[in-house]
Amino acid sequence: MDQSSSIPWFPAWGIGFEEAMIEPSEVVALFREWRPSERWLLLAYDAACSEFRLWTAWAALRRLEESGRMVARTCDAEFLRLISGTHQLSSAFERAGISSGDQSAWIIHLPETVVGEEFGQTKISRTSYLDDEIEATRLIEHLGARLLARRPVPSEAGLLRLGVIEIGHSIEEARREDAFILHTALADM
Repeated sequence: MDQSSSIPWFPAWGIGFEEAMIEPSEVVALFREWRPSERWLLLAYDAACSEFRLWTAWAALRRLEESGRMVARTCDAEFLRLISGTHQLSSAFERAGISSGDQSAWIIHLPETVVGEEFGQTKISRTSYLDDEIEATRLIEHLGARLLARRPVPSEAGLLRLGVIEIGHSIEEARREDAFILHTALADM
């Protein structure tokens, strides 16, 4: 499902820390202090998967926001829930939030663009990534992190972290993105 060339970059910035996190709650507290709004969040690095998956989860979030049917009280928590493929918020934070031992993460911004009524009607700005780059850079500096020059890719580590597969199991590389997207779709089933 390689559609990465036909859709714009999702407003996500991969960041790396000098050392693995010991107290992720301290990093989250610092991030929350400096983020411009609850539309900014930290996501586990391996949970992102791809531009297409991030936009798919975002579209589901926007539909839930607009209809008033979110499970979580805030859009950042709801996005983590959708990425995690679960109805339970505690599981969502455990799976898709940053954890002790993580050395990288994604800073995510959730645009407030209106989702179209019918398939294909949503207009995603080709500059959505660049529009928020200054705020993202400021957050990276406050966290003492560095920008990683990589975009999200589907990984077996991500599938394990989200509970899509168990240790010792595998999904062929060409099917991984599909597995991530299906897992997101199952969040409300």
